[in-house]
Amino acid sequence: MQQPLADLLRPTTLSDYIGQTHLVGEGAPLRRALDTGSVHSMIFWGPPGCGKTTLAKIIASSVGADFHYLSAVSAKKEDIKNIVERIHGSTDLRINEKKTILFLDEIHRFNKAQQDFLLPYVEDGTLTLIGATTENPSFEVIGPLQSRCHVYVLQSLTEEDLHQIIKLGTKRLKVKIEPKAASFLATFCNGDGRKALNILETAASLYQNITLDNLNSTLQTPYLRYDQAGDEHYDTISAFIKSMRASQTDAALYYLARMVAAGEDPIFIARRMVIFASEDIGVAVPTALVVANSVFRAVETIGYPECQLNLAHGVVYLSQCKKSRTVNDAFASAMEDVNKYGNLDIPLKIRNAPTKLMKNLNYSKGYSKYDSECYLPEKLKNKKYFSN
Repeated sequence: MQQPLADLLRPTTLSDYIGQTHLVGEGAPLRRALDTGSVHSMIFWGPPGCGKTTLAKIIASSVGADFHYLSAVSAKKEDIKNIVERIHGSTDLRINEKKTILFLDEIHRFNKAQQDFLLPYVEDGTLTLIGATTENPSFEVIGPLQSRCHVYVLQSLTEEDLHQIIKLGTKRLKVKIEPKAASFLATFCNGDGRKALNILETAASLYQNITLDNLNSTLQTPYLRYDQAGDEHYDTISAFIKSMRASQTDAALYYLARMVAAGEDPIFIARRMVIFASEDIGVAVPTALVVANSVFRAVETIGYPECQLNLAHGVVYLSQCKKSRTVNDAFASAMEDVNKYGNLDIPLKIRNAPTKLMKNLNYSKGYSKYDSECYLPEKLKNKKYFSN
C-alpha cells in the first residue's frame, strides 16, 4: 500500500514544522516547554490540516516519550486500559521515568463517561494527554479534564505556509506546478495543509506539469466543491443563518440540503441553530430556544440519515418565527460597560451579608425584594440596556 504524500512529508522536528509560530516560534510557549523538557497535558484546538497530529508527534519525540495514538471515533475504554496496563507492566518506563503521551484525536467525540474514565490517569500523571479537536473544548470536553489540560489554539495555515508545503510536495513527487496553479491551490485549500498535499498528489498522478486548467479538472468532486470552493464551509453556513434571519424559509432549506448532501456534521448545524434561536429570535418567541435545543438533542441521539428531518423541521420553524435581537444587543451593551469600567462597586444594599461584620458594614441594609430603586453601580445609575 502506497504511503500518502501528506504522511511522507510529515516533519519530525520543530525546525521543519510549518505554521503555528505563535506556539512554536522562538520564545513561544510550546517551544519554551520543549526546550526545558517540561511537557504537560494539553488540548490542541484548531481547524483540519493545521498540524495538530504532527505537533503532538514532534513533542513526544522531543522528550523521548512513549507515544500512543487513538482516534476517539473508534477508541474505547479498553484501549486506554490496555495502555495503562502496559505502563504498569513496563520495567523500562518505570526505571527511566519515561513519559507516556496519549494522543487522542477528535477528543470531542469521546462521551462524558469515556472522558471521566480517562481523567484519573491524567490527574495522577500516568498519562500525559494531548487531545486534538476541531470543536470548541469549552462545549465538548468535561470541566475536570479541561482544568488539567492547557488549551492551545492552532490557526489555519497561511497561504505563505501552504506555498511552502506545495513546494515540498512537488519536489517529492518530481513534478512541476505553474505559479498560477500553485497560488490557486494555496487559496483553494483554505488553510488545510493535508488537503493541499492530497490534491497535489492526485493531480501529479494525472499530469506531469500541473497547470491551472488541469488542476481544476482534478477538483471535479462534490466534496471539494462544497468544502473549499464557492460552496465552502463557512460561506454555506453563513448563507444558511442569514436566510433564516431574513425569514426566507426556502433558501434556508436549500442551504441545509447542501450541507447535508456534503456530509456536514449535523451537530455543527444544530448547534448553530441553538445559537440563532437566542441571538436572532430571543424574546420575540421564547419557545424557539426550546425547539432548537430539542432539535440538537434529537440530532445527537439519532444521527444521519434520519436526523436530517429533525434539522429540516427546526429550520422551517426558526425561519418563520418573529425575530428580535433586543436581548443580544442589550447584553452586548452591558458587556461594553463591563469592559470599559471594570468591576464597579456593587451597591451595599444588594450585597450578600452572611456574617455579623458584613451586617455592621451595612451590607444588605434596607434591601427589599420588590424595591424600585436602581441596583446598578453608582456610575451607571439608571442606565438602560434592554427595552421591549
